[in-house]
Amino acid sequence: MKTIGFDNEKYLREQTEEILARQRMFGSKLYLEFGGKLMWDYHAARVLPGYDPNVKLRLLQKLKDHVDIVLCIYAGDIERKKMRADFGISYDADALRLIDDLRAWGLSVRAVVITRFDGQPAAIQFRNKLERRGVRVYCHRSTRGYPTDIDTVVSEEGYGAAEYVETERPIVVVTGPGPGSGKLATCLTLLYHDCRAGRAAGYAKFETFPIWNLPLKHPVNIAYEAATADLADVNMIDPFHAEAHGVVTTNYNRDVAAFPLLRAIWEKITHEPCPYKSPTDMGVNRCGFGIVDDAACRAASEQEVIRRWFRTVVEYTMGAADKAQVDRVKLLMDGMGLKPEDRPVVIPAREAAEEGKRLGRGDHGIFTGAAIELPDGTVVTGKNSATMHAASSVVLNAAKKLAGLPDKLHLLPPDVLGRIVELRTNILRDKEHSLNLDELLVALAMSAGANPAAKLAMECLPQLRDCEMHLTHIVAPGDESGLRRIGLRTTSDPVFRSSALLG
Repeated sequence: MKTIGFDNEKYLREQTEEILARQRMFGSKLYLEFGGKLMWDYHAARVLPGYDPNVKLRLLQKLKDHVDIVLCIYAGDIERKKMRADFGISYDADALRLIDDLRAWGLSVRAVVITRFDGQPAAIQFRNKLERRGVRVYCHRSTRGYPTDIDTVVSEEGYGAAEYVETERPIVVVTGPGPGSGKLATCLTLLYHDCRAGRAAGYAKFETFPIWNLPLKHPVNIAYEAATADLADVNMIDPFHAEAHGVVTTNYNRDVAAFPLLRAIWEKITHEPCPYKSPTDMGVNRCGFGIVDDAACRAASEQEVIRRWFRTVVEYTMGAADKAQVDRVKLLMDGMGLKPEDRPVVIPAREAAEEGKRLGRGDHGIFTGAAIELPDGTVVTGKNSATMHAASSVVLNAAKKLAGLPDKLHLLPPDVLGRIVELRTNILRDKEHSLNLDELLVALAMSAGANPAAKLAMECLPQLRDCEMHLTHIVAPGDESGLRRIGLRTTSDPVFRSSALLG
């Protein structure tokens, strides 16, 4: 059993009280920028054991009589189909999914703002799709000289030229699918319009990472830095907070660098001194107070840094990341005294691949291995063969182990496997012979109707959620979706399954 390191209920109480206090500080309206993921925050769940990935939604449910939600998305991300790696979907699809998920939680999106809009065809199509489904959409164009030309930005040519988003409730949550979505600019635009109209309003930022009241080099904060290596984020002591309050707090380079400019914009909008003395003051973050087992969070965060290194080096191998990103994460890992093999499933996976190679039981000269650490700490391995991918083999072996079934028990009738292979090779003319994980799961479900053991193994699959897994090769497309649906925390060595450039 994994140790619980985070108390969701304590966090909910403290964060709710902090948000309401911040809203009272400004009066009639608070624009609350949500940094990070609003829902399915799996990074937080990995580094804070026990953290509910949807605890922020539970918070919004508690506050739903006080909250309107505005969703921002950058038009350029829509146009180039930017992907969200943890779900394998584009940002515009993620925005639609977010609206649906919020509705399922009894929350509604008041409006969608397409930011830095410049007539991009894909953004227009996205707007039309939403409007024809009854969702209010606003298009905010870029402002010349943003953000440094304050005289233009804070004027009728800048914030004033963007249409005001009508809201009713006192707290307006401004969120978006990923960084660079235009959340801050939207908040300041609405603040400008309110101040111009004589309405009391303010701004704050809902934060999770880095955690301001944990040390700069705490593994939880280092794990955040590893997670944002593509953005070149660097954690740092907040110098403004130290100067104003004499207290050392942790923040990060972009917020610290932007603070003087944001403070100047605030004072030009409101014609009053900025109430915040530091970027830490600006944040609403009680996450650190929810930690109940520091050692558990440290250990989990160290593992997350290793996972991030594997992910980054695989992305580099596939051409999706640059060498600087790999080097940044490697420096963080080295600084913590960690190496890739400190991930418990790495060596067993590699040993399984070597065993397959010794036995000659690969698939057309390809020998790969995989390992899964079960909830009780037991490590189960699998290797590829003429009938299964390594991912398929290890998931099947893990399900059998959880069900208490003998390892040598065949759950899938040989004739079923044979017919699937025949379909792929002789009829569909597929070069790939062995079953990927998606196909394995379908075959297991088919067998469960006639085989009680197969049914028992299938019913154990939910126990694999959040278990650690490693493969000795880059995950194949047919395995990737199955691994994501099961919920395994998967890493892989930066090695292609074959020499073929496509497939």
